[in-house]
Amino acid sequence: MSDCLVCTRIGLTREGKNRYFVRELETGYVVLGDYQRFPGYTLFLCKRHATELHQLDKDFRSRFLMEMATVSEAVWHAFKPDKLNYELLGQGKGVHMHWHIFPRRAGDTPVPGPVWQLGAAGLNDAAFLPDDDTLAGMRDALNRELDRLL
Repeated sequence: MSDCLVCTRIGLTREGKNRYFVRELETGYVVLGDYQRFPGYTLFLCKRHATELHQLDKDFRSRFLMEMATVSEAVWHAFKPDKLNYELLGQGKGVHMHWHIFPRRAGDTPVPGPVWQLGAAGLNDAAFLPDDDTLAGMRDALNRELDRLL
């Protein structure tokens, strides 16, 4: 879908033009977040353009959820957070299902609570765009854990 931001990102991934791409799984794509305000922030993009879990057939949905859990475990081991936050969000042009997996650490926000309290400016500051070497190291760490778990 040309107006879906997630479909657009998947298209770039398939064309080899997504520098944040980590790995393709059966039901989705593992990508690192563009902004790494929370180091190790990872997304799992559903291969099917659907907005709700109940719109997926039972077998695909079960596999999608199992793969999301595996991706989350890989994030846990690769980035060693205190806690993981998981969110299946979507609004505007991003309603296509995609999991946000946030590695959380004590004191990572001024006040305990959801990452969204920081607002777009706090989450998407250019200071949190990883350079090529940092990004490569993060991809490698996540891929090593995915290899081990898969």
